Amino acid sequence: MRVVLDTNTLVSGVISPGGPPRRLLAGARTQAFELCSSATLLAELLDVLSREKFATRLGQAGLTPQGIVGELRRLATMAAPQVVPRVIEHDADDDHMLACALAANAELIVSGDKHLLGLGGQYEGIRIVAPAEAIALIGG
Repeated sequence: MRVVLDTNTLVSGVISPGGPPRRLLAGARTQAFELCSSATLLAELLDVLSREKFATRLGQAGLTPQGIVGELRRLATMAAPQVVPRVIEHDADDDHMLACALAANAELIVSGDKHLLGLGGQYEGIRIVAPAEAIALIGG
């Protein structure tokens, strides 16, 4: 199954010791599903993980933002969206998530974002679910 994990899900998976986001990150590492991403999404993740509020937690775990993003770049099938649809009026970053999913022919977008989840559970035939539901669909 081809899956796009949003930035908040990835951040939670990195910094939180348990829960669905951590299990999804572990699933990506063991190739329980095919992680899909894009340069834009990974740049956003690098920006978020580089914030001061995450520095201590990452440092204690022996992690760096660059190392995490580098690992995900190696794990992921990288999509290169040519067009970014204007769908989410309040957050253009969410539009990049949709563009990545379309370009990657993803079957699932995993997000806790109210704007994405507010699309009625799907976009252009791609299911949009919260992390806990993704675990049930993917297994793990």
